[in-house]
Amino acid sequence: MNNPITHASFTIERKLNAPPSRVFHAFSDYSSKKNWFGGPPEWTQGESSLDFREGGRETDVGGPEGGFVSTMHATYHHIVQDERIVYTYEMLLDGQRMSVSLSSVELEPDGNGTKLTLTEQGVYFTSEDDVEGRKEGTEGLLDALKAYVESN
Repeated sequence: MNNPITHASFTIERKLNAPPSRVFHAFSDYSSKKNWFGGPPEWTQGESSLDFREGGRETDVGGPEGGFVSTMHATYHHIVQDERIVYTYEMLLDGQRMSVSLSSVELEPDGNGTKLTLTEQGVYFTSEDDVEGRKEGTEGLLDALKAYVESN
């Protein structure tokens, strides 16, 4: 029997002490993104790619050595330089689709920094993946982004 699906959304805001151009670059440049986007340090990195353009795709695979494999496949739908990124992505665990999400990242000048607003609408297919865990993981990624853009 299939698990029932769950629909949920969340919004996270961050004030970053870096201009929108630096924050946008951290999303759009492969080597920059690899400095802040990923699993915990003990995870092994698998396949990884970034084709940052409308219609482009991103893949990130990893997991603990000898453990489960987490896979993210994203497609970029709408990009406005230094202002907005809209993408969809699916998460898989050991090849099983766990969720599909629509996300937007909005960047607004805020003094010398940036107000970042990330909104995600998700559909979760299993009990192992839920909005609380996804929000917590996304907050951790945005904390890593903040540390990265503020140190460069």
